[in-house]
Amino acid sequence: MQLFFNSEINESTTQFSFSKEESKHITKVLRKTEGDILHITNGKGWLFNAEIISANIKKCTAEIISKKFHEPKNYKLNLAVAPTKMNDRYEWFLEKATEIGIDSITPIICDHSERKVIKAERFEKILQSAMKQSLTYYLPKLNSAISFKQFMQQNFSGQLFIAHCEELDRKSLKNELKNNTEVTILIGPEGDFSVKEIEMALQHNFIPVTLGKTRLRTETAAIVACHSTAFVNE
Repeated sequence: MQLFFNSEINESTTQFSFSKEESKHITKVLRKTEGDILHITNGKGWLFNAEIISANIKKCTAEIISKKFHEPKNYKLNLAVAPTKMNDRYEWFLEKATEIGIDSITPIICDHSERKVIKAERFEKILQSAMKQSLTYYLPKLNSAISFKQFMQQNFSGQLFIAHCEELDRKSLKNELKNNTEVTILIGPEGDFSVKEIEMALQHNFIPVTLGKTRLRTETAAIVACHSTAFVNE
């Protein structure tokens, strides 16, 4: 099944048109025509089956003939991950985390961050592509990049963890995770979190954890955290 994405559709929509770019892809590349059925999600749990009623190369129009709501998974995972020096590594993380299952991603700018600017529009496209490829119906929320200090000023709920490499008392993430709950995990930059940032996280009730015996890259650590949470909730 090939999945399309349209954030504007909701359960009351009966007819809609694709963008010029998608219309061209559907009619020219996929060679779809009137009467063909397309599968679309709005990234909010809905799967819509729609019949093409006008295969116009500039404005392909379809009519929804059936719909189904998919319940969200039994846990909520929020990852706050520092941007990596090499942008493609962060993009790899976004893709894989979406495939595994994640709800929100916040790029956090830390004391040791080498990259402080992200390409939000490109990141959004990667998330959408990964959602469609993995046939999931929930699009992760990409939050704006903010400083570590700003991130700490919000109200948190559920389990809170910070993964760092300092030789301090740390627990094993896999042993601390509980199922059926909300989880927020902080992953630092290549140079790790600063001691000041770790202390700030502890003051906000984040539990210091380790992700294993080896030193992991930022994007690898984020995927390990993502998979560990999914595994606990299987």
